[in-house]
Amino acid sequence: MKSFIESGRAVLGIELGSTRIKAVLIGEDHAPIAGGSHTWENRLENGVWTYHMDDVWAGLQDAYADLKRDVQAQYGAKLTRIAGLGISAMMHGYLPFDKDGNQLTEFRTWRNTMTGQAAAELTELLSFNIPQRWSIAHLYQAMLNGEDHLPKLARLTTLAGHVHYMLTGKHVMGVGEASGMFPIDSETGDFDAAMVRKFDDNAKKFGFGWKLLDVMPKVLSAGEDAGNLTAEGAKLLDPTGELESGCPVAPPEGDAGTGMAATNAVAARTGNVSAGTSVFAMIVLEHALSRVYPEIDMVTTPTGKPVAMVHCNNCTSDINAWAGMLAGFARAAGKDVSMGDIYTAIFTSALDGDADCGGVVNIPLFSGEPVVGLDEGRPMMIRTPDAQLTFANFSRSLVAGAMVALRLGMDILAGENVKVDSLLGHGGYFKTPVTGQKILAASLNTPVSVMETAGEGGPWGMALLAAYRVNKAEGQTLEDYLNTKVFAGARSSTIAPDAADAEGLTAYARRFAACLDAQKAAIAAM
Repeated sequence: MKSFIESGRAVLGIELGSTRIKAVLIGEDHAPIAGGSHTWENRLENGVWTYHMDDVWAGLQDAYADLKRDVQAQYGAKLTRIAGLGISAMMHGYLPFDKDGNQLTEFRTWRNTMTGQAAAELTELLSFNIPQRWSIAHLYQAMLNGEDHLPKLARLTTLAGHVHYMLTGKHVMGVGEASGMFPIDSETGDFDAAMVRKFDDNAKKFGFGWKLLDVMPKVLSAGEDAGNLTAEGAKLLDPTGELESGCPVAPPEGDAGTGMAATNAVAARTGNVSAGTSVFAMIVLEHALSRVYPEIDMVTTPTGKPVAMVHCNNCTSDINAWAGMLAGFARAAGKDVSMGDIYTAIFTSALDGDADCGGVVNIPLFSGEPVVGLDEGRPMMIRTPDAQLTFANFSRSLVAGAMVALRLGMDILAGENVKVDSLLGHGGYFKTPVTGQKILAASLNTPVSVMETAGEGGPWGMALLAAYRVNKAEGQTLEDYLNTKVFAGARSSTIAPDAADAEGLTAYARRFAACLDAQKAAIAAM
């Protein structure tokens, strides 16, 4: 392995997630061989959820340095050359720049719910659901607000797109990530031309000197040439100067696209659920939905196939908060308990709770949740006086509560008779064996599989897309590459929905929905 790494044959995937920046290096068999990470948090500043660009570069450099240390510790090897690289990040949001590369506003992330007017007007204009977090909604809201940076706008991108630009000098975007900026025409694999014309015609009244495609990135499919790592980019990623430039870089993708690659869910009738700080389900469609649903986003696979996406802003943040509180309790009691042990206790105890959580209801909304019609959130735990408040029911309410909003959105697809042959879970929610699978399978009444690589998630998926960019045969599709080169011998576990669990979690979901009036009152009062 030392010679493999030092000869520059390994491929690197990096993903900037909501709470961690992770780097995964993969070997010849596409399995992870080393990793590095950096922990960070978004900031709420002046009512805007954001990350500072200084934090982006410091975090990337720290994650890469951590990867180098892991390579040295495991193999006694020095990481100076790589065969390929791919950058992924949380999708959506707003990152505008002028012609000189100056950032024009704070980075407005996917978590913001400040574009309601724009999203509604664009949905009507385009006859296509435009969620609040999409880049085009942020751009149009800035237009409606009369923001003074817009005449200087020369480049609009996402976090993945900007990091890719800084590493390669190319203003490009993978089609899956681009589908979270503006609607994609799956026939052309590009921004929908008719919708672009409608947007530009409507935008004439604002009087700017640019049209939409003047500022948007070029759209690329998986495997296409997205540039190479420049000398400046290599130094930006590895300030020690040890990393050589020149390797091919894959089209930058969002965490939805990397999740599809990491679970081999890029063909029709496949789907995946990515569950971490946020949770989303991606179902690759055979046919279009019968109408526009505000709860369903239409995006694409990394090769442009249409995908129905149910995205929920909130998932594990409240579990993390309660775990931190329990860690404080353990310290106060003089006990040395690791965070890993606390998470394991929560998830394993959830299996011992009553099927309906014993009347304990957790509403884990740290931020707005459009699927349930809320622009803000107030985390709440609610119970009736006769509820059975045991640790098992408390734990189950946390684990189940994280999935209720997703369930409500997936019910719409079930009503559209959307067929799913396989649903794979990945992300931190599934790290503890069995529990996440069992709860999700019962919530969605669908078998859920988890691969051994489930915990690797997005950065591994990005590494696979980078490997496809480097190694694909002439004319080889992404589906064929993943099936034959990556997942042919993959091991996974599948859990079918349990009838008693399904009945209990249906009752829990009804209580959750009934408690939303209390959530609205808390938002108004607090």
